[in-house]
Amino acid sequence: MYDLLPDLYDNYPNELSLLSINFKQYGERKIFWGEIVTVKCFEDNSKVKQILSTDGKGKVLFVDGGASLNRALLGDMIAMNAVENGWEGIIINGCVRDVGVLSQLDIGIKALGANPIKTEKLDVGEINPELNVSNIIIVPGMMVYSDDNGVAISDEKLDLSVIL
Repeated sequence: MYDLLPDLYDNYPNELSLLSINFKQYGERKIFWGEIVTVKCFEDNSKVKQILSTDGKGKVLFVDGGASLNRALLGDMIAMNAVENGWEGIIINGCVRDVGVLSQLDIGIKALGANPIKTEKLDVGEINPELNVSNIIIVPGMMVYSDDNGVAISDEKLDLSVIL
């Protein structure tokens, strides 16, 4: 499969909300989906590290980093930990670093951009808050679907057997 969202929108046009942010792909896995877990943080990835060290089977971490381009909220070591814990993907409204390594990891990773500067670890941020990103409310437990066409959010899990 090369595309997911066009087929999903053909079958579920009223169930999906498209984020109007042009995220860049960084992980090896270009198509991914899963149940949303949220983190809200600003230039401190302590909570990102904490949540990605837990079981992520069937889940995608959505991080609202306030669209900051000043520091990276995800690097190679935390991303490798996410892979080991079975996460499907990570979407960051902010930056990543170690992009060469990230591109080789079997996980979906999207972010606004790259920045080589790491964050300070002050244990600041929230796990599983409601987010408002691109005027779309994102609540833990919703579903996210991602490919090269964009990122779409759904209130409930969609039946992918109609397109696979």
